[in-house]
Amino acid sequence: MSNDLNELLVQSDETVQALLADGAPQDQNFVIEHHLASADFTKLEKAAVELVKAGYHVDDADEFELEDDSRWYAFVAVSEVVLDAKILALQTKEVATIADLAGVDYDGWGTYFGDDEEEEE
Repeated sequence: MSNDLNELLVQSDETVQALLADGAPQDQNFVIEHHLASADFTKLEKAAVELVKAGYHVDDADEFELEDDSRWYAFVAVSEVVLDAKILALQTKEVATIADLAGVDYDGWGTYFGDDEEEEE
């Protein structure tokens, strides 16, 4: 499994810029949810252990079924930081590296901002 780090970094930077353009405060901590998934629960569990060691809070994995009837598992690794492109780029690199070593998919991060509490990604 190889996650496209360049694409993830572009996505991270664009998300930070969009949130700031929408009026998100730069000095406020936001809950950041890094999204990981795999069809192999054991590999996902390995990633979760490494992310906990790196200081992230890891939620329990959810199981879901795709249209082709395959079963996948996913969880979020949570941190709380200000919307700083450099900090989030470092986190993106760290999570992507752990995901690659464990052989799981990393789909980037999201957070919540605004009255509707809708997830921004």
